[in-house]
Amino acid sequence: MNLTQKIIKAHLVSGNPIPGEEIAIRIDQTLTQDSTGTMAYLQFEATGTGKVKTERSVAYIDHNMLQASQLNADDHAYIQSVALAHGIYVSKPGNGICHQVHLERFGKPGKTLLGSDSHTPTGGGIGMLAIGAGGLDVALAMGGAPFYLVCPKVVNVELRGRLNKGVTAKDIILKVLETLTTAGGVGKVMEYTGDGVKYLTVPERATVTNMGAELGATTSVFPADEKAREFLKAQGREEDYTPMYADADATYDEHIVIDLAELKPLAACPHSPGNIKPVSELAGKKVDQICIGSCTNSSYLDLMKVAAVLKGKTVAPGVSLTVSPGSRQVLTMLAENGALADMIAAGARVLECACGPCIGNGQSPKQGAVSLRTFNRNFYNRSGTPSADVYLVSPETAAVSALTGVITSPEGIKLPDIKMPKKFLINDNLILKPEDFEGGEIVRGDNIKPFPKGKALGETLTGEALIKLGDDITTDHIMPSNAALLAYRSNIPYLSDYCLSNCDKDFPARAKELGGGFIVAGSNYGQGSSREHAALVPLYLGIKAVIAKSFARIHKDNLMNNGILPLVFVDAGDYDKIEQGDKLRIDDALNGVDNGTFALVNETKGITVPLRLECGARQKNMLICGGSLNSVARK
Repeated sequence: MNLTQKIIKAHLVSGNPIPGEEIAIRIDQTLTQDSTGTMAYLQFEATGTGKVKTERSVAYIDHNMLQASQLNADDHAYIQSVALAHGIYVSKPGNGICHQVHLERFGKPGKTLLGSDSHTPTGGGIGMLAIGAGGLDVALAMGGAPFYLVCPKVVNVELRGRLNKGVTAKDIILKVLETLTTAGGVGKVMEYTGDGVKYLTVPERATVTNMGAELGATTSVFPADEKAREFLKAQGREEDYTPMYADADATYDEHIVIDLAELKPLAACPHSPGNIKPVSELAGKKVDQICIGSCTNSSYLDLMKVAAVLKGKTVAPGVSLTVSPGSRQVLTMLAENGALADMIAAGARVLECACGPCIGNGQSPKQGAVSLRTFNRNFYNRSGTPSADVYLVSPETAAVSALTGVITSPEGIKLPDIKMPKKFLINDNLILKPEDFEGGEIVRGDNIKPFPKGKALGETLTGEALIKLGDDITTDHIMPSNAALLAYRSNIPYLSDYCLSNCDKDFPARAKELGGGFIVAGSNYGQGSSREHAALVPLYLGIKAVIAKSFARIHKDNLMNNGILPLVFVDAGDYDKIEQGDKLRIDDALNGVDNGTFALVNETKGITVPLRLECGARQKNMLICGGSLNSVARK
């Protein structure tokens, strides 16, 4: 068996673990963050569950950190109070980014982790089966329900050889993205094997598994070997180590090989993590801003390398350089050993231990800027500046470019050889334990509004094609993420005025005027974040179905969880037969859900287009009920 199969088998609750069939697995740990967590805890309360049933659940406050009004602070107070009341640990603001902190303090090899954040697969760097999901799925898992998913194929990504100086783990995952594309991992787990694995530290592995989310993969996983044991020992958690390997004769559904010695520094160019070019081809392009950090590249090792490059030098005059440490552990260690002072002296602006610019929460570059970022996503307007060009690069490429003022390859430049510390600084005093806060009052600010619930499916669905979209529409398109809107993540009515505004500013008003309708889209609709708001807001606007060539996994699940039909063209060419404004009708919808086939009548053009619904019996029942919560209530 491969490692993925072993972990699934150990947690299997129901179903046959055959690729393409629905299975249910037991969840050991969960995580939420404050951008998705407020809604997740409102949904958790709606289930009527008392204490959480998982081995460990943690609520992180790391996203909505800009407190320009009382709104974010109110949400933080709600999350902290409701989490502690239900037996959930709380990582307070300033303690760090959820994925970095969870890797440091809570992750355990061989365990399952479900998180309301698409980059939860970071935990695969330590040998976990860590999966991103919508907040409702996480809420149900906290209540003891299994997590349902289509059993994935397993891809063996064999790493051979060793990286050369100046080439990094970031370049490994960018190479995988170049090979497979941003939709190449849908329905798959990327399992890393080969002799090259032993040369990668846990933080380097976590960079690879983190950005596996950009492949659309269910998750990514590395073996839990001696490197994992050393990491846990350095974190004072050696007792949490369990060796986890694939069998020597393990089989896989697919196999790709990456020769690490042949890799060169790479960059993801605007506006997709899959738009890959060698850094050498971009060399000399003027840079205006460089942001180092995010849950992808903010570890102690990453920032020690950056500090060593910057030491004794000065950032180029035309460059604004920011550094966001991934955790308070990282920040404190950098402060104690002098590396933080080296970065500050060079001209770096040090931000707090939070997601920050990665989610568009501050540091929007100037108009038409070129911004190098060590983040995981460079979707259009994610930075908050529509005209900016954002490139994703390694910390080494970012640091060297900060000094030259132009995109510069780190190859051939003397770079430091930073070793893993034998012991990390341990200070968990910003992690609140629920047993220390029994009987506290749950605090609810005025901004927390009820979330919309789906209605039972009717026989006939009618409405206009409210918008027609192209391929690779992201959740950033559907529900923008920026500093102005993040504060309203618990207020769906307010957010509804911004739905798909990156594509058509008139969409929200049109949807409200017409009482809802249909969304038509191309391939890979809903790629990117796990944010459930990209389904909740369309539900509030009366969207009955999304008709697309194909869907990203998490968003498709979120649509079904909220009672919105995710329908696929039987013939992709039929996409051209529907235009915005066409009047559409689906008859006999209940039978359509039951047998998985629909006839979409385009009344404007006088034609009928066949559609199909790709899901299992459980999700069909859920859609008929009007969503997951309604289905649970009926049970």
